[in-house]
Amino acid sequence: MMQRGFSFDLCGRNALLEEKGMKPPKTVKTGTTIAGLVYKDGIVLGADTRATEDTIVADKNCSKIHYLAPNIYCCGAGTAADTENVTMMISSQIELHRLNTGRKARVGMACRLLKQFLFRYQGYISAALVLGGVDITGPHLYSVYPHGSTDTLPYVTMGSGSLAAMAVFESNYRPDMEEEEAKMLVRNAIAAGIFNDLGSGTNVDLCVITADKTDYLRPFDEANVKGERQGDYKYRRGTTAVLREDVRIPYEVTEERVREVAGAESMET
Repeated sequence: MMQRGFSFDLCGRNALLEEKGMKPPKTVKTGTTIAGLVYKDGIVLGADTRATEDTIVADKNCSKIHYLAPNIYCCGAGTAADTENVTMMISSQIELHRLNTGRKARVGMACRLLKQFLFRYQGYISAALVLGGVDITGPHLYSVYPHGSTDTLPYVTMGSGSLAAMAVFESNYRPDMEEEEAKMLVRNAIAAGIFNDLGSGTNVDLCVITADKTDYLRPFDEANVKGERQGDYKYRRGTTAVLREDVRIPYEVTEERVREVAGAESMET
């Protein structure tokens, strides 16, 4: 009979494996700063544009704000392939629903599709999302976690730079903000993540969603402006010691002879 409450059998198993010399898997850190807030007339979403492979910057201008519907967009943090493919699949389902019903998609429906899909894989799909949009019931903002849990808040941040971005939101956010004020607040939040997190960087992208239109501002601001190179990398001859020198004399083939060896067997091919 199944017992109620928590089971710590796996903790004992893990301790036994460590005693036998098996090393636990290392945690993987993903680098991103994404954020969103609800303002007076709609939603503002923001993201940085740096994509990393461990300690290597793989892409300096990666698009992290994904299209779901004309009135719904989604920021993605985690594995780039997972976020792109999940949002593409959900976007196709939303479009089929719109064609079947003849109605504009609601943000709550997109949230339900995302959380049910991610929960099915128990967190093995590394996609942490900030979902925002405007429908007939007004603006809505959700944070969707890789395991399928969701939150509904007036402002949210996710990714490795989320703590710095949340500090900016908690200090300056207020209800019923104007559009320009909301855009600058999201810009400052993403910039805080860029300058305080090595996994975030380069530009700031914004997406402003209202009941009438959607503006995808890419890039909205260039946070890390590339400066001019100050050093001179031209060195004088003899700066580096020559350890070995090979002199190759060019030659020309004037004659070639092929001689058959007596008693040799032919090679099968």
